Amino acid sequence: MSQPALPISQIARLLDVPEDALRTLMAERRTAGDTTLVALTVAEAARRIGIGRTKLYEYISSGEIRSVKIGSLRRIPAEAVGEFLARRFRASDFDAAA
Repeated sequence: MSQPALPISQIARLLDVPEDALRTLMAERRTAGDTTLVALTVAEAARRIGIGRTKLYEYISSGEIRSVKIGSLRRIPAEAVGEFLARRFRASDFDAAA
């Protein structure tokens, strides 16, 4: 049987930290990954996919994932991450059926 969630005030007391500090930390954590970004850094895109930056650079070089240079910065369009994964899933489904 699952335990009910503890109120923030009780968690703060158990951790011996001020409640407002805990609330601030939790709010910062929620906004850490901005899902409204239209262009991601290589590190952000790699983290979303769950691979390393070096491997993502390989996919960029081979053209498997779209990217754009903005000045000296390399950016991955956010939708390119989903497109890349969709192609990979389709390819793996095809391989499994063969």
